Amino acid sequence: MQEFVVGITGTSGSGKTTLITAMLPWFRERGLRVNVVKHSHHPLELEPPAKDSARFRAAGASEVMVASPYRFAIVHELRGDAEPTLAEQLARLAPAELTLVEGFRSDAIPRIEVYRPVHGREPYYPCDPSIVALATDRNTDAALPCLPLNHPPEVAQFILALRERHTGKRMLHPAAHRHGFRAPDAS
Repeated sequence: MQEFVVGITGTSGSGKTTLITAMLPWFRERGLRVNVVKHSHHPLELEPPAKDSARFRAAGASEVMVASPYRFAIVHELRGDAEPTLAEQLARLAPAELTLVEGFRSDAIPRIEVYRPVHGREPYYPCDPSIVALATDRNTDAALPCLPLNHPPEVAQFILALRERHTGKRMLHPAAHRHGFRAPDAS
């Protein structure tokens, strides 16, 4: 089960992956198990076509697991079936205290929008009620909390505070309270 799921959204090239990558060590240092789900609109090719695992898929295997002493990966061929929903994808993951999602913009999960006005693109937040904060490199007049994109630990602290507010579970790190979120009283 995924304890808390939060999306990182934004236009192409805005820095979503860079932000997630920068926050992961911070979460890990605090003892959190974190999963990441990234949606891609492109075909996934995880191995060269001549490798055994690719040959198994090409020959008709529904799923192929490649395993080593260091990691494993499962490649599932849809073969015309509908793309699994985010909920279905999350159910396949190992349990974690936090799951970060890049993509799946139509799913109703709280999101932080990575917004860079210099890119000249309109932000999503005015039309997307699932966006709860902006991570940005410029001052904006948004009514949402604006987090410094160039300081990933502060964005990570906000996420932990948001997690606490949604789950009622106390944080592992007291800095998460910086944004004023508190767990409800257990009365």
